[in-house]
Amino acid sequence: MNQNEIDRLAKIIWDYHHLNQKLEKADCVLVLGSHDLRIAEYGAKLFQDGWAPLIIFSGGLGHLTKEIWSKPEADQFARVAIEMGVPPEKILIENRSSNTGENIQFTKELLKERGIDLQKFIVVQKPYMERRSYATFKKVWPEKDFIVTSPPISFEDYPDTLRPKEDVIGIMAGDLQRIKLYAERGFQIPQDIPPDVWDAYEKLVGIGYTKHLIK
Repeated sequence: MNQNEIDRLAKIIWDYHHLNQKLEKADCVLVLGSHDLRIAEYGAKLFQDGWAPLIIFSGGLGHLTKEIWSKPEADQFARVAIEMGVPPEKILIENRSSNTGENIQFTKELLKERGIDLQKFIVVQKPYMERRSYATFKKVWPEKDFIVTSPPISFEDYPDTLRPKEDVIGIMAGDLQRIKLYAERGFQIPQDIPPDVWDAYEKLVGIGYTKHLIK
């Protein structure tokens, strides 16, 4: 299979992962941790643009970040935000979680411990994790109002030296598999997966994009 066809299939999955929800003002920007500091920058920008008066960074060390960082994702993200000018007193840090479900659950527990009752969230994630973040938040914290967003980066522009295209495609395939499996296991609400999206997934898996799949 040539690279153009691989890119075409990957773009189908990339587009499916996007929810394209419109930004709305909220009580808090909740930034879910990862290995991509661009997510921290985007969350900080949303705060600075006045979309919410508080920002929470959630993330310990996950299966990707524990290989490259010694400090938790949330602490790394908070450092980026402070360097961009976000006041430290407007930041809360949850740095124990190691997956998306824990991001939401531990943030929920943190706010309860602090006696903070927020009703509406802007959840910030990587572009190809919007849908899984939505499905997880809806399962773990269904009583809250929220939207999910991500930095406005195209599939073509997203890969870089730290995230080569081959890795991005493999991780996207793994996230699509998790949307299906995690709903079956009760970790998130079910999401409809159109036939063309699943067909693209199966073709990419068939040519070797299996590194980030659940075995």
